[in-house]
Amino acid sequence: MSSFTKQMVDDYACKLLIGLTDEENKMVLDEFDAIDKSIDLINKIPNISSVSPMTHALDDFEFELRSDEALESIPINEALKNAGKVDGREIEVPKVVD
Repeated sequence: MSSFTKQMVDDYACKLLIGLTDEENKMVLDEFDAIDKSIDLINKIPNISSVSPMTHALDDFEFELRSDEALESIPINEALKNAGKVDGREIEVPKVVD
């Protein structure tokens, strides 16, 4: 398994438009190293490829999916009656970001 390098982390941070200090870069590299070690440990489990994937951690978990039915909703004007300030079909809210 290839390990991550400082240059790789810097490149990914640049693509995500976040800047990382050298300390933050080292922290990310340490986390990736811990993840790599955990994955390597899991891969060493005998016959791991023959184990079926699980959908739940509990063996006796039972569930029933409900049907997806489209229900009629209330008219927009009826819904807007409960709003404070209304501009047409939109609700006016206080500005929270400058």
